[in-house]
Amino acid sequence: MVTPSAEDRAAPTRLTPGNRARLRRRVLVLAWATVAWNVVEAGVALVSGVAAGSIALVGFGLDAVIETGSALVVLWQFSGADAEREERALKLIALGFFALAAYVAGRAVWDLVDASEPEVSVPGIALAVASLVVMPGLALAKRRVGRRLASRTVVADGAQTLLCSYLSAVLLVGLSANAIAGWWWADPVSALVIAVLAVREGREAWEGESCGACGVPDGPCDLPTSPGERC
Repeated sequence: MVTPSAEDRAAPTRLTPGNRARLRRRVLVLAWATVAWNVVEAGVALVSGVAAGSIALVGFGLDAVIETGSALVVLWQFSGADAEREERALKLIALGFFALAAYVAGRAVWDLVDASEPEVSVPGIALAVASLVVMPGLALAKRRVGRRLASRTVVADGAQTLLCSYLSAVLLVGLSANAIAGWWWADPVSALVIAVLAVREGREAWEGESCGACGVPDGPCDLPTSPGERC
């Protein structure tokens, strides 16, 4: 869990036009950085996962594809999309997470029953380590900017980015256990954990509340400080 910083707690109730414009530019930079990273992450994970027969890596790659959609929703909103269109986009992203969870869970159970042993994936391990380095910083930056702008979408996107760090840790444990100890079952078990977290991501995207629901329609509300917290 990321502890709120002094900057977060001291966010002003009003922003000058110059400060708001600067924060909006920062949001766009962070969103494009997320898109770029997730495209690379998805490509490496999917190719490595198929080559190694690792459902955990494939699930991680598919999650990165959907995370790219989440970042694109942020770009869409800050390019002038209305709230109704934003809500529809978030619902589609939620459905994507649910479909991902169903596929990965089903395939993981099949691999466990069939005792399907994945190969060791060095690129997959390297990707998990790199994601653990990159994603927490992106998540923290998004959350801070989102709180300053009172943007539910930006804060929610930051929470999903933080959750991706948890997925990376789960993936790293599963791949490392298979590579070091030969525990083939660690891969499908890791995939099941990824499926559970994907359901959580989908639920949060589907049930997200606006700042108006927090009782502060015109300024920064008491936004979530970690995945799962509600205002």
